[in-house]
Amino acid sequence: MIAVIDYDAGNIKSVQKALEFLGKQAVVTRDRNEILTAERVILPGVGNFGDAMAKLKNFGLVSVLEEVAKQGTPFLGICLGLQLLFEESEESPGVKGLGLLPGRIVRIPKETGLKIPQIGWNALKYPSKGRLFEKVPEGAYVYFVHSYYLQAQEKEIVKATVEYGVTVEASVEKDNIFACQFHPEKSSEAGLQILRNFMNV
Repeated sequence: MIAVIDYDAGNIKSVQKALEFLGKQAVVTRDRNEILTAERVILPGVGNFGDAMAKLKNFGLVSVLEEVAKQGTPFLGICLGLQLLFEESEESPGVKGLGLLPGRIVRIPKETGLKIPQIGWNALKYPSKGRLFEKVPEGAYVYFVHSYYLQAQEKEIVKATVEYGVTVEASVEKDNIFACQFHPEKSSEAGLQILRNFMNV
């Protein structure tokens, strides 16, 4: 069973539907026991960093997610879920993230002259290809909706990037923790392959 974390964020159901399309049992839950006994855990989401951290705290999920990371369960953050894995975000000054990975989230600079938020497709580059990208060729297009992006402290964990006025660190992998700034569940066949790969780690 795959636990999809329910913390009243946007876009959770579409992740569940994509997993069910792949033939996987996916449960949207905030139940501690369900999460800690799941084969895999996914933290999706669209929304505000500070609001999301407040909801995770209110639902008692911060310590549960820390435990998931510690016990070695494969754990995937998607979009806002990626951002929450890190220490802080310019979107919500003074709010601490989960801090499971070192780094911070910063706003895409207006000086790029590009539309913010970035909404649409972009081509992946692999600084060092991770396990999520088996059978996904470099240059594959994936779907983004975001105004903020990751600056990871440990560059070796960055497995995919895209260019959008700046180099956006689009995916990371460290031990059992994986994350994508883009939406694999909305990224056609490339995205489905990424989800399949996560099922196989």
